[in-house]
Amino acid sequence: MATGSWLSPLLWFFAIIALIPLALWLLKRTPVGASAGQGVTRVISTLALSTSQRVVTIEVGQGDARRWLVLGVTPASMTTLHTMEPQADAPAGATLAAATPPVTAFAQLLGRLRQDKGLASER
Repeated sequence: MATGSWLSPLLWFFAIIALIPLALWLLKRTPVGASAGQGVTRVISTLALSTSQRVVTIEVGQGDARRWLVLGVTPASMTTLHTMEPQADAPAGATLAAATPPVTAFAQLLGRLRQDKGLASER
């Protein structure tokens, strides 16, 4: 068996092994798709229902194609609950802190309804 017959495949093997980290590095730094890196998805609000369940509102798309998706999120799945037009009253870059007052207002309303129901059952 000639020396050159086993040397060439061995060199190709090492060349391919050396190219794997380079390919991964390039893949990590190269945007994939036309919209990568442009921030076309943002979280509008998040509401925790339990430790493992949340209702999340996100905005997807740009310009006239923008939509808000209301998602039910669990550890096992994500389900689209509702799709709607973006609301004008939500400021750009709204955070979870900005979404807290409506949640608090809802909690207060729920508490008042419980109190009213408790008073009605005592009568």
